[in-house]
Amino acid sequence: MYSRRQIILGGAAAVAGATGALAQNPAAGAAKPALRAEEAFRSTVSEVIVPVTVTDMNGKFVRDLDKADFELLDEGRPQQISYFTRERNQPVVIGFLLDLSNTNRLHWDKFKEAIQDLILATMEPEAKPDKRFSGYMIGYSTEAELMVNTTSDPEKILDRVRKIKPGGGAALYDAVYQACTSRTLVKGEPIEPRRVIVIVGDGHDNSSKKNLNEVVELAQRNLVTIYGVSTVAFGFANEGDPNLKRLAEATGGRVVYPLEKIYSDVSGYLSTPSDEGNFALKVGTGGYASAIMRGIVKAISDTAGEITTQYILRYTPANSDAPKAFRRIEVRVALPNVKVRAREGYYPFAP
Repeated sequence: MYSRRQIILGGAAAVAGATGALAQNPAAGAAKPALRAEEAFRSTVSEVIVPVTVTDMNGKFVRDLDKADFELLDEGRPQQISYFTRERNQPVVIGFLLDLSNTNRLHWDKFKEAIQDLILATMEPEAKPDKRFSGYMIGYSTEAELMVNTTSDPEKILDRVRKIKPGGGAALYDAVYQACTSRTLVKGEPIEPRRVIVIVGDGHDNSSKKNLNEVVELAQRNLVTIYGVSTVAFGFANEGDPNLKRLAEATGGRVVYPLEKIYSDVSGYLSTPSDEGNFALKVGTGGYASAIMRGIVKAISDTAGEITTQYILRYTPANSDAPKAFRRIEVRVALPNVKVRAREGYYPFAP
């Protein structure tokens, strides 16, 4: 028998029946005029949806949990789980937000390949297009731009990725804002499919009109889970990392660092120092490039796996009439040696 260990992390998103307002006709495949941002994404709460990721201490997904293994508390009060699923490859709409600022020139070619792998892994999980999965792409440098609107055809996004090059400043917060306000919606959002954003960048921002607190709240209100794939090279300081972590952790996602430990399995240093650093893996060599690609491939694989491998819990708050701007949720799992990741909480009423 397991000894009970409560691992508490916040996690939820407010869901409204009216949130799935369509700007696209899936049956006919024809686009309708997009709704104004405030109409398309505004919601009120009648139900709360909680995407939850559970891993062991080594980061491997725990896939065999049942409804009885979870406990939900809303502002400290236990809630009745009305819906539970652990199905893999649950429908999602994924926003690929790509940092095209000057800071990402160094490893851009490698990250460009990895981004294409991520698109294929999440939009074609069985090596063929799947209408359950949709995506869109926003590139951000000095300004944020919706480069590919919501589509179930990954080739449209892949084609644009192949053509872009970084250069300019970084308007990360404006890109998140645009993802939550200025794209075509898919029928059923945000319950099925869910909303996910993957930021491939270093988290810095020097060009946005919006600020971090604004877009964190906007993402929470719009039921978005944010993941980060950091592009910071080994040995470099990154002032933007706290921003990336805040966006991810506040919405139930996480940040992966593909270049962080590329020397972890190498002992010793070069006998002759070089300009780029006294490392055993030298810039420009096959070993250096191979280590970078291994790190990126693993990070992309982990992110894709988490997006498509989550438990989904839903409940109707027992005390939702209590006047509180932001409500915190606790997710408890009655198993030892596991980690639970979910959102910090939700907003019970639209702004």
